[in-house]
Parts: sequence; structure tokens; C-alpha cells
Amino acid sequence: MLERGGVNFEVWPEAIELGQMFADEGYELALVGGPVRDLLLHRPSHDLDFCTSARPEQFEPILRRFGHDGFWDMGRKFGTLGAMRRRPDGTEVKVEVTAYRSDEYDPDSRKPEVSYGDSLEGDLSRRDFTVNAMALTVPDLRFVDPFGGANDLNRKILRTPVDPYQSFDDDPLRMMRAVRFVAQLGFSIEPETAEAITKMVDRIDIVSAERVRDELTKMLLSDRPRDGIEALVDSGLADIVLPEIPALRLEIDEHHRHKDVFDHTMIVVDRAVALETGPDGPVPAPDLVLRLAALMHDIGKPKTRRFEPGGKVSFHRHDAVGAKLTRKRLKALRFDHHVVDDVSDLVDMHLRFHGYVDERWTDAAVRRYVKEAGPLYERLNRLTRADATTQNRRKALVFEHAMDEMEERVRQLKQQEDIDAIRPDLNGDEIMQELGLKPGPMVGKAYRHMLDYRLDNGPVDHDVAVAELHRWYESQPEA
Repeated sequence: MLERGGVNFEVWPEAIELGQMFADEGYELALVGGPVRDLLLHRPSHDLDFCTSARPEQFEPILRRFGHDGFWDMGRKFGTLGAMRRRPDGTEVKVEVTAYRSDEYDPDSRKPEVSYGDSLEGDLSRRDFTVNAMALTVPDLRFVDPFGGANDLNRKILRTPVDPYQSFDDDPLRMMRAVRFVAQLGFSIEPETAEAITKMVDRIDIVSAERVRDELTKMLLSDRPRDGIEALVDSGLADIVLPEIPALRLEIDEHHRHKDVFDHTMIVVDRAVALETGPDGPVPAPDLVLRLAALMHDIGKPKTRRFEPGGKVSFHRHDAVGAKLTRKRLKALRFDHHVVDDVSDLVDMHLRFHGYVDERWTDAAVRRYVKEAGPLYERLNRLTRADATTQNRRKALVFEHAMDEMEERVRQLKQQEDIDAIRPDLNGDEIMQELGLKPGPMVGKAYRHMLDYRLDNGPVDHDVAVAELHRWYESQPEA
């Protein structure tokens, strides 16, 4: 039990146990970083980070004895080993132990050079922010806070333990971590620290795309992604790592007014987050694909903006242009292929539903919409709803009613047929047999026609499908 300011904090029993194991071997061990911060914030944490006076080869046997349900050493070159054990209730507790260290970036390297340190205070001085530079020694539970992290925690500010220019020069990724913590913790960046980020943004180029991507992902999956995005843009970091987003701050000509696209995008992000579901729903929160799509859905507008006669502004085909830009940016950031594909497809399709509002679709058009969306159907509908930010109450009600109606029609169609797995009433083998064809382009063309026929007419009897196939084939010049 830790007591701070008259308040008692329950410390993880596994931390006490591991600390005693290290002490029995003559080594220091301290809980550090996020777990200590979260302990003071009364936030849950099952992943525990420690630092120690021992070297990896010295504490590896201790960690193997402790982690009887798992052990890993992927971070050995950085002085880090990890272990895992399960509690009787099945809860997993993961621990990572790192030798006291200091690290810095070579100006021409993307990876930190690691050197071991010899004191807890020295180790804390190399950490990113004061709120992460607190420690709790175990098993004796001595609270160590040489840089005033607890006070900064109360003030909800992010400040570096040492001069921010030195800190960000040593590890430029800390600038990304600052905006990530804005989103995760709801903190603000201390003015001197914020100024250093603004002046050193070019230094982020030395960091690998994968590490930048990981910070962006954590930021987007936080409770306040909008706060993080705005901090990313305000700092100037977005100009380098995600330039399509600050580009949304379009200059609005006094004679050609339109909604600020950046502000609109921030609203869409908030609305998309609010439309995510619980763990048993179709889009469980937090959903990276939906949040990325909300962030990127209008990035095609700057390239497609045109001033039309009468003071209007158009963004023709910004959905298609935005999809291409999204794919290029997410690939550059090394996102997984399925994330790149899904987000790009959502950006490309985010305007599809708007035609329904003007003219009620046929069942065939509804089937096509569901078929085109495929597994992204639920996300697409949520993105579409989030994008409807009009302040005109009448228009908003009309849109909501149309979307509700379309979703109900989809539910009814799904009760009648397997709309998610629509296939032609005749498969490729049947088409070849009926037409006496061998595999080739004509078979594919016939298959696509029969799929269109199925979408237009719903399921039909086999004889009706065969008759349609022959009718279509006889009309083809190649026949």
C-alpha cells in the first residue's frame, strides 16, 4: 500500500513479489513510467514497466522464474526483457524490466544508441516527460520524483525532465508522444516544451515510419483523438507526418465562402467516435479503421476545389481523389495492407448514400450499396452519418430519416435473402456448360452480367436465370 497526500494506493502484489526477488539477489528494482503515473491517476494498468541496477544477463534468471506463463527477449539489445503470468481469475499481468540506461539518437540514425546507466535518478532523467519520470521502488515502496512529475500530474501539463531541446534532440519521437498524451490523458503541453516541438519538427524525419505510425495509432484510439489531432497540427508535426490534414485549413475567400474543411473534419471525427458500439456491436470501440476514415475522408478537397459562377465552391470527385491520397499516405506510414485497403475504400465510398436522400432507391440499388460496401457496410453507414454535419435542422432530419429507412430496408432484405453473400444464380461452371464455352474473357463477362441481373431482380428460379443467360449471350457481337 502506497500513501500519497493522505490517499492510499493499492500496489500490484506482483510488483512487490518481483521486487523482493530482485532484492534477494542484491539488485534494485523500481516501477517506473506509465504504471506509476496511472497509479496516481487511479487508472487501471496490467502492463508493468520496471528498471533495475542489474544487467539483462543478471536478471534474466529471475524473470524466467517469475514469468512462468511467458518470457520474451525481443528488446534484449535495448536492455529489456519481459515476462507474463496469469492470476487465478485468468487476468494476465505482463512485466518488462530494463537495465538503468541512457540513450540518444545519432544525427544520421533512425534507432537509439543504448548505454547503461548506474542510478535510478539518472534513468529517470532520460525519460520523455516528468509525469513519466516518477518511480516506486519495490518492495520497500519508496516514491522517487526528482523532476516534480506529481505536481505536473496535478496541473495536467506535459513537461520534459531536462531541457526540451536536448530531450527532443536525443529522441525526436518524444514530440509525437507529447501529442499522443494530449489525446490519452487530456493534458496540455507546457509552453516552453511546445515551443521546442515547433522549432524542432524537422527532426522527426529521423524517426522510422513504423514508430510514427504506432504513435498516431495510439493517439487515434485514445479517448480524445480530436485533441491529439489538433495538437499535431498546431505543433507543425502534421506538416511532416500527415500533411494532408493541415492542408484542410483552406483559405476562405471573402466572396467564395464555404465550411472550413479542417473544422468540419474534427467534428466528423468526434461524431464517428460517438457512433462506435459496445463490444458486442457491429463496430466495437475504439475502431482504428473508422477513425482513420473520418480523419481522411475529405483530404481530396484541397486538390479538387473550384470556384464556380455565382460564388459557389465545388469539390468534384474529391472522394476518388481522397481515396488515392489516403492509400498513398497510409502506405508511406507502413499501415497494414488491410487497414490501407479498408480506409481507402471508405473514403472512396463516403458519398455513395447521398443519392438516396434525393430519390428513394430501388431494391436493386440497395443491394448494390450493400454488395459494394461488403464487410465495411456498418462502418460506411457510421462514417456517412458522422459526415452529415449540416446546421440546418430540417435537412438533418431528412437525412437521418433516409438513413434509418435504408438501414431498415437492408434488414428486411437480409431476412429474405443472404444479401451479404450475393452470387449470380448461375456459377462459372454452369455458364460454360450452358453456353458451350471454355474458360476465357467471355465467361467472366457473362458472370458479371448474371451478377448484375441478380442484384437487379433478386433470386430467381434456375430456368429463369438460364433463359436470361441465353438472351444476353445472343445479343453479344462475339457470339
